[in-house]
Order: sequence, then structure tokens, then C-alpha cells
Amino acid sequence: MTAATSGPRLRDVNRVAVLALIGRHGPISRADVARRLGLSPPTVTAVTRSLIEAGVIQKVDDGMPRGGRPSELLAVVGPAAHAIGVKVAAGRLTGVRADLDGTVLDTFAAPFDESAVNPFDALSELLAPHVAAPGHPPLLGVGLGVPGFVDSRTGLVEAPLLGWRHMPLRDYLTRLLDAPVLVDNDVNTLAAYEHLYGLGRPYDDFLTITLGQGVGGAVVLGGDLRRGGHGAAGELGHLPIDPDGPTCHCGKRGCLETYVCDAALLAQARDAGAVGPDAGSADLRAAADRGDPGALAVYRAAGERLGAVAAGLATVLDPQAVLVSGEGTLAWDHLADGFLTALRAGMFPPMADGVSVHVDPWDDAKWALGAAALVLRAPFTLNAEAQTDAIRARLAAFPGAEVTQ
Repeated sequence: MTAATSGPRLRDVNRVAVLALIGRHGPISRADVARRLGLSPPTVTAVTRSLIEAGVIQKVDDGMPRGGRPSELLAVVGPAAHAIGVKVAAGRLTGVRADLDGTVLDTFAAPFDESAVNPFDALSELLAPHVAAPGHPPLLGVGLGVPGFVDSRTGLVEAPLLGWRHMPLRDYLTRLLDAPVLVDNDVNTLAAYEHLYGLGRPYDDFLTITLGQGVGGAVVLGGDLRRGGHGAAGELGHLPIDPDGPTCHCGKRGCLETYVCDAALLAQARDAGAVGPDAGSADLRAAADRGDPGALAVYRAAGERLGAVAAGLATVLDPQAVLVSGEGTLAWDHLADGFLTALRAGMFPPMADGVSVHVDPWDDAKWALGAAALVLRAPFTLNAEAQTDAIRARLAAFPGAEVTQ
């Protein structure tokens, strides 16, 4: 803790730090909390007592008797609160309701007209019944994942795939829904899910790469999503590969996406005679499964190109792991060898064996759970943004805090 911080502010910082540690690493003992945070045992006891009284954490046994008694551990109480997460895509919404420990309570999906005259009202009308639904624990807020760039300073959304420019989605929906709303790039929401509940949970430093209609990336360093100075960190698909390469929808030429997205792979496979003119991604995978040399070569080259890019990122950012997801992972059996070979060959040698690679099968509901995780992880961070403070207040984790409604 910072020496200059004292009084009520120090108590709040301690509570956030303790809750964050239990949320990320629980079940965990009080002694481990004190050791990891550098707090005194009496301070940890006082903080955890207040969190238990608030119904946010609970005592659990690890089942391993020591001195005749099971060791007492602390864990988050999942039913203490919940969040709604939504993946916004062209023509469709996919949503989940999840409690504090990431358990999915229900799912929903609906058609969505992103080109409506007022998409704010369209989104609000679709989400309002879920926000107001009775019979659930307190709602912390709503998380939205969108296929575009979200300025982390202003909340304005740029989503060319949806036809949205300079959209104040966060602030407008917060007013319409009367609940805190967080909006982020959809790959960032997936990384938030991985960090809090998924394959990224053991790591404080990892990269998420997604493959499919496009190519995306997200960066978690020091336990936090890194959005960059303008909120656009991780726009991996628009990394320049060849200035004379194919034209990208962003207006540039030779972006990574123009070589390894679904449409690019299909175009290459058609040119190689591996699939017919009307083939889709499933047809290309089937051709590779049959051992078609042209299809296998397309996937091998895509894996190598993507692995080389990942090697460059890993050398600069020094992650503990690289997580790969998206619908493109349906062909991972054919991409993996090229990707892993290029990744290991391209990395700084002392680091090459220290970065693990994990593949998380694609599922739209998981992306929506990632959007919910943006909200659910807010009490587990020291972020001081207004929306995050409002979410913490709703959790009522701090005695005397005013609950924002």
C-alpha cells in the first residue's frame, strides 16, 4: 500500500485489493492474502470480516485437515450479484446473465438492426426487459462487446462493420437503462473473460488472438487490459504486412487480416483449386481434413504468418501465454503446426520456451460472458473510473457506500 494513503481512503484501497485478490485467486487463506498484499494479519481479518458481513465473500474449507481442523479459505459468493453481457454483431445480439463467479444463469439472443435510425433505442428496447427482470441478485451493470474501436477516454464507438461512427453508446445506454454500462472491443471482452474465469486465470500477462471473419488481439499486462492511448491496442488484423498486398476494408493494403481471415483463406484455396467457387469455410476445412494438399498449404501458410506476428508481439511484450480463439480455431488442427513453428522460431531465444499456447474453442456465448466479465471484474480492480465506482457501489462491498441506482 502507498505510504501517503491514509484514513478512509486507505481502508477503501485495502478492501479493493483484498477483494481483487480473493476474486482472482480464491479460494485463498487469510495468511496468503496478508503475505501477497503486504498487509498485517489484523488488517486482513478486519477487511475480510466486513466483506463477509456484506455477503460478498464466504468461508470455505479446503478439505485438508491441519491440526485436526480443515484449513479455512475465503472465496467470492457468486450469487451476491450479477451482470448482463452482450456481444453485438451485425444483425444479431447474443447475451448472457452471469453471477459474480462467472456462472451463467441464462442466455438470450435476438435479431438486431444495427442500421436503425436510432440504434441506442433499439438496443435499449432489447435489453431493458433483461435489466428489469425480477428474481435475480443485484445487477452490477451491463457490458457490451462491439466489433470495433472504443475510445477508452470518451467511450465513443467506431465500428465500421456496424456502420457506427462517434457513437456515445456507453453514456446513452447508461441513461436509458438506468444502470452502469461498460463498452469495449469484443476481443477485449473475451480477454476479460479469460483473465477472470478462463484460460488466462493463472496469468497476469497474456495475449489473446482471435481468428475468423477478421483477426483481433487483446493485451493483458500486469493483470490489466491494456487499451493504449486511444483505446485501440490490439488491432492485430491491421498490422501492415506488405504495402503492395491485397486491399483491406480499412483502406490500407497488405494488412494481416487480408492474408489470414476466413475470406482470404477461401480466396487462396480457390486459386489453388482446393475448393470450388461457392465454397465456404466448412468446405475448406473438409478439404484439409481429406488431406487435400492445396487446402493444407493454405492453412500452413496462414499459421506461419500469424505465428511470426505473434512472435514479434511476444518478444516485445513478454507474455506468459498466448490464447487463441474465434471461429477460425475450428481449423486449428491445420493451423497449429505452422503457427507454433513460426512462433518458436521468431521469438527471442531465451523466451521461446517460456510462453505457453492455449486454444479456446469458439462460442458466441463465451464472448457475451466476456462482456459480462468487464462488469464482474470491476470490483476486482483499482480502476477509479466513474462507471467502475458505480459498479462497486452496487455491490455494496464498502460499508457506508451509497448504492447507485
